[in-house]
Amino acid sequence: MPYIQQVSDDDAEGAARRELDAARKRAGRVWNIVRIMTPNPAVLNASMGMYMALMFAESPLSRVQREMLAVVVSQTNGCRY
Repeated sequence: MPYIQQVSDDDAEGAARRELDAARKRAGRVWNIVRIMTPNPAVLNASMGMYMALMFAESPLSRVQREMLAVVVSQTNGCRY
C-alpha cells in the first residue's frame, strides 16, 4: 500500500502550520484529508481555498444543501470519509 509521510503538528512550519491551525479552529481537529496534504503546503492551501469557497461563500444553495451534496457525491464515489 502506498504511504505518504505526513507532517506532524510538532514539525509543521509556515503555510502548513497555518493550515493545520485553521483546520483545528474550524473543526476542532485536523481531518486526515487535510493532514495528508501537509507535505505540499501550496496544494493544501489551494485545496482549502476551494473548499472554503464551495462550502462557505455566497451561493444560491444553503449550507445544508451543500453538505448533503457532498455526502451524496462521496457515497456515490465510494468514499469512506
